[in-house]
Amino acid sequence: MIIVIPGAFSPTEVERIRGHLDAADWQDGNATAGAQARQVKQNQQLPLDSQLPRQLGEIILSTLGKHPTFISAALPLKIFPPMFNRYRTGETYGLHVDNAIRYAPGSPTPIRTDLSATLFLCSPQEYEGGELVIEDNFGSQRVKLEAGDLALYPSTSLHTVTPVSSGARTCAVFWLQSMVRSNQQRETLFELDQSVQALTAELGASHSEVVRLSGVYHNLIRQWADT
Repeated sequence: MIIVIPGAFSPTEVERIRGHLDAADWQDGNATAGAQARQVKQNQQLPLDSQLPRQLGEIILSTLGKHPTFISAALPLKIFPPMFNRYRTGETYGLHVDNAIRYAPGSPTPIRTDLSATLFLCSPQEYEGGELVIEDNFGSQRVKLEAGDLALYPSTSLHTVTPVSSGARTCAVFWLQSMVRSNQQRETLFELDQSVQALTAELGASHSEVVRLSGVYHNLIRQWADT
């Protein structure tokens, strides 16, 4: 399942991040690509060990850590620090699956990639092409969102970024290890939590059925979660 979180970042927040990125020094994206990815990856990114992506990444994760929809959808346990990439005219990222295990710079602790995240940092009007195409059980899903919108999808999915034909596409990408490894279980919990929130707004948090469903939700997390 692909979960889109519209307006995860406000226009002001996006503008502040873009101000730094537009003035940054970009490098060839193949610097961090594996052997297979080098054959299909053509883009630019900020060096992982430089100060700017670390600072911007901390801002992004701090904001998302307070976003209820993000927490509900991801149930994050560990998060690989955001990377920043840019696709200019002719650049693309061919069909691939993200690495199963990643190591944050300077850390020996492995992060299992259960979920991939793309935060769009430019509007669709700024570039042609550059769609994120994700293969799932329902076929190919094409994703091209407004600046500040976030897309979450299983890291097991084949996906690609189509060639940019004009302009430039700028995004932040990162990976998460969820407390709940199973995509199916995590989706079930997300749908249940959305129902609990909707009923809470309609009936109130103390309503007996809201309390009952909340108990089911937390007991399922207790059963399925790794911590």
